[in-house]
Amino acid sequence: MSILVTGARGAVARGLAPLLAARDIPHRLASRAPDTPGTVHCDLGDPSTFPAALAGIRSVFLYAEASAIEAFVNEAVSAGVEHVVLLSSSSVLGPGAADSPLAAAHLAVEETLKASPLRTTLLRPGAFARNALGWARSLKSGRPIRLPYPGSHGDPVHEADLAEAASAVLSDPALGGRAYHLTGPQSLTFATQLAILGGVLGAPVPFESVTPQEWKSEVDGYIPGPYADALLDYWAAGDGLPVQITDTVEHLTGHPARSFDTWARDHADAFRG
Repeated sequence: MSILVTGARGAVARGLAPLLAARDIPHRLASRAPDTPGTVHCDLGDPSTFPAALAGIRSVFLYAEASAIEAFVNEAVSAGVEHVVLLSSSSVLGPGAADSPLAAAHLAVEETLKASPLRTTLLRPGAFARNALGWARSLKSGRPIRLPYPGSHGDPVHEADLAEAASAVLSDPALGGRAYHLTGPQSLTFATQLAILGGVLGAPVPFESVTPQEWKSEVDGYIPGPYADALLDYWAAGDGLPVQITDTVEHLTGHPARSFDTWARDHADAFRG
């Protein structure tokens, strides 16, 4: 069994590769911009890169890129691929997912895979804990974090847990062919996450509330308007409302999901000046 791990520069793929190696599972790393020896070129938006990457592959760990998913599926079937594990998103579970910039691409990839002859396993994480890295620049510069909805809840999940979950479903056939909703162990507001981060760093992390329009103006230029609007709507819907927590990480990995405190300790250096 040989596994293609796409998005080799991504956090989950970087965690998955050594887990497969530890189990002596043959695998091939693939990236749109290969930067390490042995990593093959596979741009999920460029079908010309698919045949070489998929040759001899039986399972694929796939990131959700919708632009050429039909071509990818066709090439995978032709290459003899049997199983695809998709890193999707729990945003597909919400109402109006097909029209949401946060969910549409993930949903399109899911639907294409499910309509294909490929056995498909869907990993649907909630909020990535590493989204907190977006606060690092402000923190290192001494500016307060500006939040439109500091009381909005999320379910931050550690990327290491996602890598272990992917390793589990890739190596155990009994776990494949299903959809899994993965979360961290707690529903936490942004304000609480910042308090936890401050405890790890040994100093409070200041933040200030801003209006949604102020935040949108600040991110203009690097977060497209429709995506910014979708984020604001998502945060508004979770303001003061805890999200559902699952035990899926423990079911797949055999241990409870890592806490946000653990994630903060693992990444503390990213926030220090």
